[in-house]
Amino acid sequence: MIAKLLNRRKVHPEIPTFTGVKQMDEIHAQLFTYDVDQYAENENYLISDFKGFSPDGVNSWLNVYGIHEPQLIKGVCKELHVHDLVIQDILDVNQRPKFQEYEHYCFFTLKSIVPSDDELFEHEQLSFILGDNYLVSFQEKKGDFFNHIRERIRKNIGIVRDRKSDYLLFLLLESILDNYFKALNDIESSIENDIRVDIDTDPSPMVIKKAEQLKRKVHKIKKTIFPIKEFVTKVERENIKFISERHIKYFLELKDLCLSLIDECEQIEVSLESNINLFFSVQGHRMNQVMKTLTIVATIFIPLTFVAGIYGMNFDYMPELKWDWGYFIVWFLMGLIFISMVLYFKRKRWF
Repeated sequence: MIAKLLNRRKVHPEIPTFTGVKQMDEIHAQLFTYDVDQYAENENYLISDFKGFSPDGVNSWLNVYGIHEPQLIKGVCKELHVHDLVIQDILDVNQRPKFQEYEHYCFFTLKSIVPSDDELFEHEQLSFILGDNYLVSFQEKKGDFFNHIRERIRKNIGIVRDRKSDYLLFLLLESILDNYFKALNDIESSIENDIRVDIDTDPSPMVIKKAEQLKRKVHKIKKTIFPIKEFVTKVERENIKFISERHIKYFLELKDLCLSLIDECEQIEVSLESNINLFFSVQGHRMNQVMKTLTIVATIFIPLTFVAGIYGMNFDYMPELKWDWGYFIVWFLMGLIFISMVLYFKRKRWF
């Protein structure tokens, strides 16, 4: 974390610098223009040709995959009169999620979740620039969790083409939160399959490792949800220029989703903590059982060892050694001690 902060300090705001890892070979973009009566789609839009959006009232959505070429990203942003600091925030994948309102646009950046082969999921930074009749979204790499929104635009499903770009932003944020729900469901499934501690079996130490990994993932999700909740609270309390009053109710729905996600995170954290405590309790109980068994065995053999030691001493005068029945009497005495101690321990319910 300190290294990330030091690297961030070295970045000059007027010289845009990409701080992440290149996820795609080339930047890819899609451009949707639509209203209630018509729509147009450019699947392979060249952002190097971008000259701004049409001011004729038609809504536009420019979705950019890949942010590893700073000059191309800066070119798009400069056509929209976006501040240099905002451009650097788009390129800085270590940027904390935040919302800022400017004179001609709003800027919002957050973390989204994408599936991963090695891990349960990984984070991807998403940035949005919302204007009066346009929305620009920047993604680190190509994903498909906005496909259903594209289909709604193409087929004129719902009210998306009848509303302005702020409603489209709501749909995108709702889709991102849905991914969080899916991620938490995957975590719950992993808990059921890999983390559950059975008191009748000896749990593997890998349970603790897996539980700690899941706790870190849930913590990351929780940290990412709070900025979205803060943004929605800001929309609720303040008059945001680019979010119309009739759409505030939709953003309040996002607040409810955030609260549900936070509750879900807390429940999962409690479940993981309970399983970790149960793991150590089972381990401690099993260790106590082993120690009790060893103690009982040692306690039984202490007096037997004492008797054997007495009659193993090499003294010349030991009357019992001359007895005809001395050997059998000693065996009888040792057997009597053994049986008596076993019965005593059973009566005490020590085993």
